[in-house]
Amino acid sequence: MKLLSAAQTRELDQATTAEQRTTSTALMERAATALAGWLHRRYTPAEAGEILLLCGPGNNGGDGLALARLLYLGGYAVRLGLLPAAKYADDYEYNHHVLPKVIPITELSEEKLPDIQPGTLVVDALFGTGLSRPLAGLAAAVVQHLNASQARVVAVDLPSGLLADAPQPDAAAPVVQARHTISFGLPKLAFLLPQNAAYVGEWHVVDIHLSQDFVAQAATPWHLTRLPGTSGFDAALAARQPDVTLPRRSRFAYKNTFGHALLLAGSRGKIGAAVLAAGACLRGGVGLLTVAVPGEGYGILQTTRPEAMCLPDPQPDFISELPELAAYQAIGIGPGLGQAAASRAVLEKLLREAKVPLVLDADALNLLGAHRDLLDLLPENTVLTPHLGEFARLTEKVADDYQRLALLRAFAQKHKCVVVLKGAYTAVAAPDGQVYFNSTGNPGMGTGGSGDVLTGLVLALRAHAQLDALTAARLAVLAHGHAGDLAAQQTGEAGLVAGDLVDHIGPALRALTA
Repeated sequence: MKLLSAAQTRELDQATTAEQRTTSTALMERAATALAGWLHRRYTPAEAGEILLLCGPGNNGGDGLALARLLYLGGYAVRLGLLPAAKYADDYEYNHHVLPKVIPITELSEEKLPDIQPGTLVVDALFGTGLSRPLAGLAAAVVQHLNASQARVVAVDLPSGLLADAPQPDAAAPVVQARHTISFGLPKLAFLLPQNAAYVGEWHVVDIHLSQDFVAQAATPWHLTRLPGTSGFDAALAARQPDVTLPRRSRFAYKNTFGHALLLAGSRGKIGAAVLAAGACLRGGVGLLTVAVPGEGYGILQTTRPEAMCLPDPQPDFISELPELAAYQAIGIGPGLGQAAASRAVLEKLLREAKVPLVLDADALNLLGAHRDLLDLLPENTVLTPHLGEFARLTEKVADDYQRLALLRAFAQKHKCVVVLKGAYTAVAAPDGQVYFNSTGNPGMGTGGSGDVLTGLVLALRAHAQLDALTAARLAVLAHGHAGDLAAQQTGEAGLVAGDLVDHIGPALRALTA
């Protein structure tokens, strides 16, 4: 699923009206109907109470006016607060004209801000994607008043004051703090970034049958990878097939069909990382797995993961030797590795000698960050799986999430690698500069060992002969998050531990099998 810029979103509306031979007024009615349906499914008239709709002078305000009419006709109590302007959009004017006369209307002013009691259901239809500058004057006063009210706020398409695809030009300017944001047709890039979470709240996408031909042809580096049934999408969108799928296994396949992977992991006190990554690799469907661990990890690994073969290192506390590599179809390194000088030498030797796909995580990334010259040795299509701190060590500190995304794209392009930047919406950056955000997962996965599980899963899929680096990484991230969602249904988010993710990888991959 593509994520379009604000300008492309406006072009999409125009393309839809031209292609479908309809009018902008009819498209606005379609949007208002979708909004009314969402509100009706969530709130009965009694639960909603009196709904206040705040409307600006543009098309976003027109959506709000049309919504007010539909809600009133559906039995809801509504009132309107209208932002005055020298000029109003044509569709705003039309929907203002057809409003039922009994709906109370207040023209907003700094002396006449609307009464908003705590818990009031407020629809923010002040400004949408057409906004290009910070809010000021009366508009800013209205938003500040709304944010201070402790209302239940539902934003139409985009919280007023928030830009769809760029950082705020003035951090001090107010932005509506919504509990829910309802977007039309596609999500916005802004929804996926941590710095905007306080404004967006929970986001939802409703289908208003926008031009799919325009979307297919639109050029954008931003994408969202979905699982069928992903929350946040209405029924028509949620039912669509996943964006990436795992090939179905042939009846005549056997262990060599799915590759032999090598995992180098663990150090004194961190053998558990090797155990978790190994378990995920095995559950991820690898045909054979060999795990190289420090000498003291031999008994632990053989006891906890008997399905894996084990190579104990001569050193008891860290990995000091690189095994012979000829037998393997993919190699992973990093979980719990530590940063001993001998382990750094193993990493450098691996980068120089490996002829098969590599997956780098955790301390392998920290070693790269501490020894930047090693970055020049990265083989093409290596998969790196940093969290935000590890990525900062590989690159630099940033001022905002948009700058980080620019660095992410530049890094993947420069080093011709796939970078999995872990987070609430994990971003997978490809060597061609495309970025794929992930839609699965939950806050319960913010627990020690979760990243080790992802490494093992990526390694298993990199050993799969039918999957390229980007597809393997996207599949692994999608399945990893889905495993977390399945686990949380049993344990709750607070009770989730990394081992629960391993246990649910099988069902997660089954949901992604073509």
